[in-house]
Amino acid sequence: MAARKSVIAFGMVAIPIAMHTATQDNDIRFNQLHKEDNSRIRYKKTCGHCGKEVTSKDIVKGYEYDKDKYVVVTDEDIEKIKTEKEKSIQILHFAELDQISPVYYEKTYQVAPEVGGEKAFELLRTALMDEKKVAIGKTVLGTKDTLMAIIPREDGMLISTMFYADEVKDLQKQYTQPEVNEQELKMAKLLINSMDTPFDPAAYKDEYQERLRELIETKISGQEIVAPEEEKGGKVIDLMEALKASVDKAKKDRDIA
Repeated sequence: MAARKSVIAFGMVAIPIAMHTATQDNDIRFNQLHKEDNSRIRYKKTCGHCGKEVTSKDIVKGYEYDKDKYVVVTDEDIEKIKTEKEKSIQILHFAELDQISPVYYEKTYQVAPEVGGEKAFELLRTALMDEKKVAIGKTVLGTKDTLMAIIPREDGMLISTMFYADEVKDLQKQYTQPEVNEQELKMAKLLINSMDTPFDPAAYKDEYQERLRELIETKISGQEIVAPEEEKGGKVIDLMEALKASVDKAKKDRDIA
């Protein structure tokens, strides 16, 4: 997918940038098949009036303003009402990174400066890093005024689109917070510290997807699927006993590693 071009604007400074999608979907996809003969299920788009099958080039956007009455709105129409200001990312203010709950982040982009914007880009990145701040900005993406967080990193910057407050659900079920005693808290902290290692993204992999690929290869070769043996171990009910057992296991795992 081509990079999205934009401009970060704050004060009198304008920084031309390119936004690249930061993540990709590696999940295995299944097709829907007809149970009787394993033929692929196909979906057709048809006109509700004449029943004719249509392709994507025959489809336009329409807004229903009254029962079965539509006004057609083209992409060109939508672009015409955007101001130059709305086409750029306007920085509204700066904030502490830990003030923002992760629930507000939606989609993340890697950001690189375009030609001529390198110096201003690096100046903004360095200043944000030194002050441990993020920039909160807004721009129009598609048909929506989109809130964004510009986040500095050691090797560049990220932009995360954000949800508005009314798009984030309240916690559905509150719970009564019980008292924890000092000994339990000390043991919990000991467990956390015994499992404390630097975050390395490359150390993690989707093990279930790997097993799913193995399942598919097994099915292709005509072999029988065998369920893995479950790890056996007694359940620990007492909280302190469970914490102690967890600390001991964490220490053993670290010694083996």
